[in-house]
Amino acid sequence: MNSKYPKTRFGWLWENMRGHRVTFILSIIGTIVYSSMQLVVPYFSGRIVDGFLSANAPYTIAENRDIFFKMLILMIGLTLFRVIVVYLDCMGYERVSQSVLSSIRNFLYDKIQRQDMTFYGKYRTGDLMTRMTGDLDAVRHNIAWVVRAVIESITLFGACAIYFVIMDVRLALSILLIAPFILILIVFFKRKVAPFHAALREKFAHMNTDAQENISGNRVVKAFAAEDHEIEKFDGVNTDYKDTNMATNMIWLQFFPYVETCANILPVVLLLVGGIFIINGSLTMGEYVSFSGLMWAVAVPMRLLGNIMNEFQRFAAASDKVMEIYYSEPGIKDLPDAIDHPERFKGKIEFQNVSFRYLDGYVNVLNDISFVAEPGQTIAIMGETGCGKTSLIQMIPRFYEPTGGHILIDDVDIRKYKLSDLRKNIGLATQDVLLYSDSIEGNIAYGVAHMSLDQIIKFAKYSAASDFISKMPEGYDTIIGERGVGLSGGQKQRISLARALAVEPSILILDDTTSAVDMETEKEIQHSLRNLDFECTKIIIAQRISTTKFADRILVLKNGSIAEDGTHEELIRKKGYYYELVCLQTGEVI
Repeated sequence: MNSKYPKTRFGWLWENMRGHRVTFILSIIGTIVYSSMQLVVPYFSGRIVDGFLSANAPYTIAENRDIFFKMLILMIGLTLFRVIVVYLDCMGYERVSQSVLSSIRNFLYDKIQRQDMTFYGKYRTGDLMTRMTGDLDAVRHNIAWVVRAVIESITLFGACAIYFVIMDVRLALSILLIAPFILILIVFFKRKVAPFHAALREKFAHMNTDAQENISGNRVVKAFAAEDHEIEKFDGVNTDYKDTNMATNMIWLQFFPYVETCANILPVVLLLVGGIFIINGSLTMGEYVSFSGLMWAVAVPMRLLGNIMNEFQRFAAASDKVMEIYYSEPGIKDLPDAIDHPERFKGKIEFQNVSFRYLDGYVNVLNDISFVAEPGQTIAIMGETGCGKTSLIQMIPRFYEPTGGHILIDDVDIRKYKLSDLRKNIGLATQDVLLYSDSIEGNIAYGVAHMSLDQIIKFAKYSAASDFISKMPEGYDTIIGERGVGLSGGQKQRISLARALAVEPSILILDDTTSAVDMETEKEIQHSLRNLDFECTKIIIAQRISTTKFADRILVLKNGSIAEDGTHEELIRKKGYYYELVCLQTGEVI
């Protein structure tokens, strides 16, 4: 058991078998039944040889035809019954494994969706995709094949051992004494192969990450004509994965000759020892036939042990990665005493001596930030790159938590609200726009369950997007590509702004949202934002004076602190950073 998690691997699987546990138990019983029934044919073969075919047989086929045919019919009937049990059993395992796979995948997706920004900074996208796909398939394979193979091998070997002992203890011991050597080999194999499976899993995740990043960044690759470089880099990662895979398989090949040799010794032992027992009369020909017919049933589990252990180590490495996400908890979540606030916020925002530092950082990004935004006001935030503007706004919807001070909305600490209530009242549009492979209508209405086309058009007009949308091939039904492929940067920003406005938020946060639009379009957007048909407090990060000059208050950040604070006119009179920016953008000295 891995002490990091509250359950063992199999306890975790059992937890996710809810609704299918009876099927799983019946499948295990079925495996024991059909594995034990492998004795049927050798048993009846021995009975037929001793009863009808040996030199001292008590019966003849001609005179005891009914007994002979009853044995044949019983042997054939039980064999057909075993085939049916095997089929139903395999279907049972498969049904359970697919259900567990679906259950865990849904849970993982839900878990990933509810994680905080720190989580996404820690885990690479390709690694998460590997856990959701390849690692989960290893978990499914463990239920569908490994568990069944283990039970089948143990049952088959155990049933044969008991049957052998009943027939002849001495011959049974002669054959079964080889089994401990196989077990010793498998123990050594397990210890040697386990680290290779862990490394193999990591290299597979690395390869997926490289592929995902390359596909997502295909425009950058083409812009720099770096296709050959990327192909060469991926070939290196792929070769590394292949070599590790080969090394893993080679470990088994080192042990395989010894296992195979031990398995092949069994018929030789039977021939020598069994032959001696037949000669001295202590073993009948029928019993020898039974022993011979079950040699494979002893040898196959020995041969399978290596593959079973190999697959189990693959499952162990994969399950550790899946359980790491499964049992992870977000650092930012609802407090036990979080209050319900389903109604609309008024929109007052207050920062009280807020400081912030990233978990992997050594210095504060923000220091002692304090300001108040009254309901309906527009607060503009400006400053040099890296001064903490984006970090500041990301704390309002609790993407990150302040390391010092408090943030209040409507005079209540935001940590006391439920995350769903808090974020439903906040509209967010950023410079880096993510649009989904959906219609324009679907992208705008993303945050609202049911929205009429008239409402969608209204918000598109607010963001100055309605004109270019109406010129699209299918208007608002036009399907846009992944991440908005086919749209310009300004068009994507305007759709993103319409999406943020469509939820009619109490608080609207815009992070340089109009940086890619022309001045005329920006002027139209600013006019719309000042004349919305619903009241909302606006927090706007911008570098254009045309965006900030109409704000009720402008905050200029420098080195994580508020260096300037006031209206457009007040900051011009202070002749600081804002004044210099106005002069730079207008080309005039005021």
